[in-house]
Amino acid sequence: MTGLGLLLVGLAYPFAVYLGLEHLSPRLFAVLLGALWVAKLLSGKQTPLNYTMAASALLFCLLLGLAGEPALLRWYPVLISLALFGLFAGSLCTGMPIIERLARLSEPDLPPAAIRYTRQVTWVWLGYFIINAGIASGLALWAPLSWWTLYTGLIAYLLMGLLFAGEWCVRQRIRNAT
Repeated sequence: MTGLGLLLVGLAYPFAVYLGLEHLSPRLFAVLLGALWVAKLLSGKQTPLNYTMAASALLFCLLLGLAGEPALLRWYPVLISLALFGLFAGSLCTGMPIIERLARLSEPDLPPAAIRYTRQVTWVWLGYFIINAGIASGLALWAPLSWWTLYTGLIAYLLMGLLFAGEWCVRQRIRNAT
């Protein structure tokens, strides 16, 4: 249940910042967001993804809570992209890449070609996460709040959806060719 809560908060976060910045303290954002991440850590089975994301988010919440600086609110999407980048990159170096793990959920016995493909897809996601973090950083530093909100609350998710859909199409084409 907390996973769903975090997902919904993640989706709504840019809009909450946009609408609530004038009325809510950054410290309140830190407490609410931090409480969700602590609840996530205390519930259910923990994975490296959960620990990495929770540790990153809780450090952010601590910094936000201590500083109370409204401008820091814009850096949460950057942090999440960089944490995911680190997690995906780490998975390439130590054991099985994350995309391969996900693929094995539906197809446990992957052929060698599929294993190579999942490694390539992991690299593509690394590119997405670093580009997304760069764009969100630039918007956090130099753009009006409305532009930041539009990108982090809508455009980034549309781009992610396009990447999912594009990868699915490529995967189907590769499967049909073999």
